[in-house]
Order: sequence, then C-alpha cells, then structure tokens
Amino acid sequence: MSTLALPIAVDDLLHGKSVEWERLEFKAGWNPQDVLHSICAFANDFHNLGGGYILIGVEEREGQPVLPPKGIAENQVDEIQKEILRLGHQAIQPAYHPLTSPITIGGKMILAIWAPGGETRPYKARVSLSETSSDWAYYIRRQSSTVRARNDDERELIGLAATVPFDDRYNQRASMEDLSPRLIEEFLREVGSDLADDASTISIEALGRQMNVVGGRTEAAFPKNIGLMFFNEHPESFFPATQIDVVWFPDGPGGDKFEEKVFTGPLARMTRDALSHIQRNYLKETIIKHPNRAEADRIWNFPYAAVEEALVNAVYHRSYEEREPIEVRISPDELVILSFPGPDRSIRMADLRMGKAISRRYRNRRIGEFFKELDLTEGRSTGIPKIMRAVERNGSPQPIFETDEEHSYFLFRLPVHPESLGIAHDEAHDEAHELSEIERKILEACEAFPRGSTELLSILGYSSRTGNYKKAIVRLLEEVAALERTLPEAPRSKKQQYRLTRKGMRMLKAIRK
Repeated sequence: MSTLALPIAVDDLLHGKSVEWERLEFKAGWNPQDVLHSICAFANDFHNLGGGYILIGVEEREGQPVLPPKGIAENQVDEIQKEILRLGHQAIQPAYHPLTSPITIGGKMILAIWAPGGETRPYKARVSLSETSSDWAYYIRRQSSTVRARNDDERELIGLAATVPFDDRYNQRASMEDLSPRLIEEFLREVGSDLADDASTISIEALGRQMNVVGGRTEAAFPKNIGLMFFNEHPESFFPATQIDVVWFPDGPGGDKFEEKVFTGPLARMTRDALSHIQRNYLKETIIKHPNRAEADRIWNFPYAAVEEALVNAVYHRSYEEREPIEVRISPDELVILSFPGPDRSIRMADLRMGKAISRRYRNRRIGEFFKELDLTEGRSTGIPKIMRAVERNGSPQPIFETDEEHSYFLFRLPVHPESLGIAHDEAHDEAHELSEIERKILEACEAFPRGSTELLSILGYSSRTGNYKKAIVRLLEEVAALERTLPEAPRSKKQQYRLTRKGMRMLKAIRK
C-alpha cells in the first residue's frame, strides 16, 4: 500500500484540535479485528461527521492519548498496510480502502489510518477473523466507541444506503482543471498539513484524492462538491446563490434607505470577508462610566462571537441545492441571519426556541470538517451554546431562533443591547410601573422567543382567552408598543405570535431594576 500524507497535522489529531474525540481512536498495538470494525464504523459515518482516524502505536488512557506515543516496530508498518488492504477486499462489504500514513513522533513510529465516510454505505464487516466464523455485521460509532449496529440503528443505517451528503458527492459537470492548486496549497499550509510540501510536485488528481476532494475511477475522475466549494474561485458557478448578502437598514427594515454588499468566492474566504465587513462597519462598542465605581462597563451592540458562530453555522448547514443566498439584515434594533432550509428534522422546535437544540445528523459533513480545521467552528453541536455564552457575557437580550413546522428556513435574530442605543430609559421606566401583573407576565414570557396565544394562556394558567388577557394584549400592542406581531399582515393567523419590541426590552429591564 502506498504511503500518503494526511490532509491535517498529526499533532492536531493527537491533541484533538482538528477533529472531535469521537472521530478518533487510539490503538496501542495492531489488532486487525478491532481495527477492521472501527474502519467499518467510520466508513458508515452514521451521523455524517466525515468518518474518522485511527492512530496505531498510541496508547489510550481514559479517552486521552498517552504521550509520548508507545510506537510500533518499523518492520511492522509494511505488513500492517498490506493486511489493511487485504481486509478491505475480503472482510468488508462492499470493498472499502482507507488511507494510511506512517509518521514518526518523538522518535517513535506510528501508523495513521484515515477512514472517510464511504460512498456506498452501508458497510458490513466480518464479526470475527477466525476461519470458523462466517458472521457479518454492521458497525457504527457511538460517541467514542465502535459498536455493532442493532435494531433501530441497523434499520436506520440501511435506510441511508446510497445517500451521500451533497458536499461529498462527485460533480460530473466539473473537471480537474476546476480545482485551484494554489487554493489547495494555501489551505494545507494554514492547517499545518505535511501534505503542503508535496502539493506543488504531484498532480492535482493525486493531491485531490489524498484530500478526498476527488473521486471516481482513474479513467473518469471528478472533483467532489466540497473541492469546488473550497478550492474554486467561483463556486457560485456550480452552486447558484452561493453567496452572503449583507444589508444595512439605517432607518429600520421599513425605511427607504438601505446599503447592500454581496460576498462570493471560496466558502472560507467568503465567510471571513463577510464577517470582517460586519465587524468593521456595524459592530460598535459603548463605554458606560459609573459615578460610584472606577470600572466602566464595556458593551457591544452585537457581540462578535455570537455573530460569527451564527453566520458560520448558516454557511455550514444551508443547502447548496437550493438557490437561495444567506441573508444578513442589520438595523439599529437587531441583526438577523436567514438561511434555507431549516434545521434537521431531528431537532425539536421547543429545544430550538430554548437555544438547546442538538442535531442528530449533519447536512454537510465535509464543510464542518474543513471549517473546524480552519478554526472557524469548534465542532459538533457547539454552535448554539457558544452563541448563548457570548450573548450572556455581553449582557445582551436573548437571541431568537425561528423556523416553521416544515423546517423550510432557519432564522437567527439577535436584538441590540439596549444600553448601546443611547436612549433615555425614563419613559420606559415610568410606563413599566404602570403595567398590570398579567401584562408583566406576558412580557416576561415573550422575552426569550415569540409566543402564540395558546402558549401564553398556558403560562398564565388560563383555559381560554379571558377579557383580561385580550385587554392586556391589545394594550401591549397598541398603547404601550411593548409587543409586536410576528405576522403583522395576518393578525388573525393561527400561526400568529408576539415578540418584544425594543421598548418592551427596556421596560422589562426597568421592572427588574
């Protein structure tokens, strides 16, 4: 088996910097049966995470690698590689062959095995390599362990047959010439891959295969979509509407004035350019001094860490088969990011609204992998918690996450920090003291995210729309202007919900003070 350089630095693998621990497995020595089952599990890529890595010659203790590595004998390496090749032909169905790379760390030889998600899943492997055993089984990753798929897991895995995520599919409308060697080499150098030194000396096809951005037979090789998304100057020519539209409304969305800037190009560059533009032009820091203490408060209208994570998540999770751009709408009151379609069906609406949603399966397994190597995202299921932490540190109002019952869109709404507006709070303070108890409860219920009448009645302990409830809603909407409808053009819609206005946020703050 030929020796290949890995697309990411092995030191990052050893310290879990570029991939999640559940995509890593450490083996102190060569155990063909255990390694076979792990290769099969990574190839099945049950959660669309992008496969995984096995490091042979690295001992594990409580889930962490023991360093310096134990290593394996150099004269073992060639035999192990030949055995992996044989197992790929004879012990996995359909045939599957991972990539291997012998590497010296601290004077010790280890063998790195890269097993990306397979293109013809589901894969099954022999349960035992004993000559008397004839049993085969499917294997998957369960957190940081390889387990045999049974019952519902096995049925779901079989249901994934031939469903390769869009970013990992071949693009037969493209050719090797559509991949930029310069962009590939820049990426490899940024992530610290040893493969960067060979990038200028080998063919684009060979380089693309080592990075798993090229597939197909030798006589009919094609770039994968992920390669065109990251290593082509104009991915929008293959995937229309691959762009980020940033729109500024100085007088609010209803005003006549707006400024728009469109960002295109390779995904990483496009995302970074859009973030830089937003940070430079629309994120403002306010310093608030206090007469009774020396330390001043520093707050941002919109915390950058939350904006960054929300936009990266939109690029990561959007569909590149839908011709809809990502939209960032910024006004003095809020920052909104809209992408299509919505979150995975496994995410519950209630969890999404509470900011606790965890996806079970990912739409684009390779985009997330590349973004993590570039330090644009932390990894699996960390996006929403990171946003919530950033908002809390800045003292901003809670963000709002929205979608519909069909999960056709995903909307992130971040209200501005009230203190950054420089608006006097006297009026809101006075009116807050005039609110009735039911009015206060309605405002508190709508603080985290919009609520419909059914939810509000349940929170208030009412079984039907009482006169007091109707009076409170009308007053908060029309007289006090602390609430607004999410569907103002259809006030009687069954899907109607109510959310806080900027004034409503100030009133709640005044109540708590």
